[in-house]
Order: sequence, then C-alpha cells, then structure tokens
Amino acid sequence: MYQNYKDKEVNPRSPINKRKIEKLLRQILIELGENPDREGLLATPRRIADMYEEIFSGYRIEAGLEVSFSEETDSIIAKDIQFYSMCEHHMLPFYGKIHIAYIPDGKVFGISKLVRLVEKYSKRMQIQERLTKEIAGEIMEMGVKGVLVIAEGEHLCMKMRGVRNDSVILTMAHRGIMENKEIRENALVLLYNAKAKIRSI
Repeated sequence: MYQNYKDKEVNPRSPINKRKIEKLLRQILIELGENPDREGLLATPRRIADMYEEIFSGYRIEAGLEVSFSEETDSIIAKDIQFYSMCEHHMLPFYGKIHIAYIPDGKVFGISKLVRLVEKYSKRMQIQERLTKEIAGEIMEMGVKGVLVIAEGEHLCMKMRGVRNDSVILTMAHRGIMENKEIRENALVLLYNAKAKIRSI
C-alpha cells in the first residue's frame, strides 16, 4: 500500500539535493559499464539532476484551487489537459491527456488552476490510477457538488519493455453527484462527443 504524499514528513518547499543526485547518477553510469569521465557523459549527471528538479516538481507545487470566483453555472469541463509523469515501478514516463468535469456550488476555480492541479500530481512518482483519484479528491475537497476525472495514458514501461504493446490506458474517478449514472453520462457525452468509443461508463 502506497503512502499518500500528504502523510509524509516532507517539507514541500525544500529543494532537492542535486549534488547528491549527481553523485548517485555517476555511480549508476559506472555500474552500467560506462565511463562517466568521457566527453559525452561528463555533464550527464548534472543534466539529469536538473531534469529531475523539473519533472518531479509536483512535490513542491500548490494548485491554488482556493482562488475561486462566485459564479452560478451548471458544469465546467476542461478537456485535453496534457500531462507527463513517471511510473514508480520502472521510472519510465507515461503521458497523455486528462479531462475534468465538475459541478460547482456557487464558485468556480480560476481556469489555470486545473492545469496546475494536474501538474501537482503528475510531476512526481506515480501510477495512473492514483493520479486520477488524487485529482478528483482534491477538487471534491474544495466543496464542489461533484467531479469526474478521466485520464488517457500511454506508458513507455509497456511500450519499450515487457509486453511491448501500444495500448492506451483509460482510468476514471467520480465523486459527489457524479456518482449518479445519468449525470455522469451527460458529462461523458460532452467530453466524448467527438469520440464514439465511449457512450456509458
């Protein structure tokens, strides 16, 4: 059972130790049979440490969903939010699109905040199932009436190793009044009106 990030004793504002990461990466190169002192690899540990700081920044991101505006509307849908994440099992990327539909309760989120929320949970060690649930959970915690989150992901751990298959993985989480099948289906029609594959879930 994984431990939720919120339960960890981690200072979300503390920077990663890039110097230590560089040393570890240098040793990995040696263990792989490479020469870390050759020209092409001299700066590789530093580059990877810099990359890790960026692609794992989700541990230090706050989505800012508390920035909301009083507005009465039936539903909000954000389609095709791109995400890139790292599978925690093999440390290989998985990526794709996330669709969010929520029914507000008198207030709506700032438009960019949903993208930041996706980044908060995707830019860390993840699995797609948890990513979908965490996004839905945080939106629901902000007092909306209901939320539906769908993630479509392609996984390099499945494409370039193992079964070597190009399947697209679909995961869904629904909370609040989105548990109602009719309401959920109405949202799915809007989300997938150009995609005949999904009619009802």
